[in-house]
Formats: sequence, structure tokens, C-alpha cells
Amino acid sequence: MTRIFLFLLTNIAVLIVAGIVLNLLGVGSMLDEQGVNLDLGNLLVFSAVFGFGGSLISLAMSKWIAKRMMSARVIDQPSGQVEEFLVQTVSHQAQAAGIGMPEVAIFESDAPNAFATGARRDSALVAVSTGMMRNMRAQEVEAVLAHEVSHIANGDMVTLALIQGVVNTFVIFLSRVVGFFIDRFVFKTERGVGPAFYITSIVAQIVFGILASTIVMWFSRRREFRADEGGARLAGEDAMKAALRRLKDGSPEPLPDALAAFGIAGGGGISRLFMSHPPLDERIKALEARGA
Repeated sequence: MTRIFLFLLTNIAVLIVAGIVLNLLGVGSMLDEQGVNLDLGNLLVFSAVFGFGGSLISLAMSKWIAKRMMSARVIDQPSGQVEEFLVQTVSHQAQAAGIGMPEVAIFESDAPNAFATGARRDSALVAVSTGMMRNMRAQEVEAVLAHEVSHIANGDMVTLALIQGVVNTFVIFLSRVVGFFIDRFVFKTERGVGPAFYITSIVAQIVFGILASTIVMWFSRRREFRADEGGARLAGEDAMKAALRRLKDGSPEPLPDALAAFGIAGGGGISRLFMSHPPLDERIKALEARGA
């Protein structure tokens, strides 16, 4: 129920902001003044506002959504050695990486996992599961935290949001172009748009969206290798490899879809093209090749 509420809230926010921006820009219709041909300029602006609106609003709300979706508890005042260890480790790594101190949180999960999110490098969130703290050695936990801090230092959340915005823009633009041509040349609508435009646009947007997601997932996989390298620099190469091997042995449960790309070891998906993370074996081999 909470996830559905957050999803609807985000989409309502996108519609409100997009509507205000479109009104300010004077973008009223995707058709020309005669209602016969597409106004490609207006359509591109429309697509960009909605395409970037969704990804940027999601980025801005990412910490808020993550805390509630995962029921993550932020450590304001460390209580006990475990929490003190987490906060001190993240603090030292953030200083070494040249970023502001992230919020540190713990979420309940038997599986070892962690994620980082946030709109800015100096105001991010690093969260770890209770299962990770129970099942991994201190050196391995330190490496996982270093991996997440590296995500923040690399600006991965912002870059991913921008790539998603570009992809969304082209998906919206192309799906409506396809819908318009099907409506005009197959169903012979002469002015305005008919039902075929909306139906075809929705179908085309789903198809293009699935194809475009492979681009986003490709970038997500590439940045995991970079974060592993950053984790190896901050915590040591042996510790990073040991942490990846531990995650492989533990078979961590995937995070929710909205956070999968920000975790240490996301789920697979129906094929390699749709995987947010490379296989752990490949990541270990990449670190070994780097140290050779």
C-alpha cells in the first residue's frame, strides 16, 4: 500500500509541475494552428518537460521515498558499537572521497544489501540492511559502504536521472509521432486526433520504453564497475573482493525496483539486457584484472 501511495504521489507531482511549466512556456497543443500537422517544436518541448520532469522529481524525492519504502531508520545519535562503526566509517570515507557527510540509515532485511541515493553529493543517504551487519565481517561491511560512497562521489544518481530524462523524452516524442502517422494514414483522421492516436501512442510508448530501458540498464551496469573500483581505493582491493564474494555466497534479495539500481547487488531480470547490476563473478574478475 505504501509503495502504491508513493508511486501515485510522485506521478501527481509530475503532472502538476509539468502542467505549470507547459503553461509558462505557452505550449498548448502538439498540432499546428490548423490542427492538421504535428508541431514538432511544441511536441519536443512537451516531451522534454514530461520526460525530465518525472526523473528529476523522482531524484529530488529519492531520499524521502527510500526512507519510507524501506522503513529505513536514520542514525541521528549512534547507540552501540555497530551504529558507531557505521557512522564513523562513512564519515572517514566521505572525507576521503571529498563529499559531504551522508545520512546513515539501517533497514530491516535478513539479506545482506545496501544502497545509496540522494539528489546531491553533499546531501545523500547510505543505508544498510540488518542482515548485512549480521552476516558480513567488519572489513567487508567497510568495503560495501565504500562502494556506496563511491556511487555518491561519482554523481551516479544525478547522471542516471539525466539519462533517464533523455530516454523518457525520446520515448514520449517518438510514440506520439507514431500515433499521429497511424491515425492519419491508416485511420484517415483529417483534423485533430482520433482514438487511434491515443491507443497507438500508448502501445508505442510501452514498446519504446522497454527498448529504451536497456540503455539505462547498460549505464547502470557500467557504473557498478566504477563504484567497485572506488570502493577498492577507499577500503582496499582485498576487502572489496571479499565483500563481493560474500554477497555472491549470500544471494542477496533484490531491492524494490525503484531502488534496485542504487544497491550493492541488485537482482537479475529476464535477461542480461535488463540487469541493473553485472553478475558478481564479472565484478570480481574486473577487480582482479585491475590489480594484475
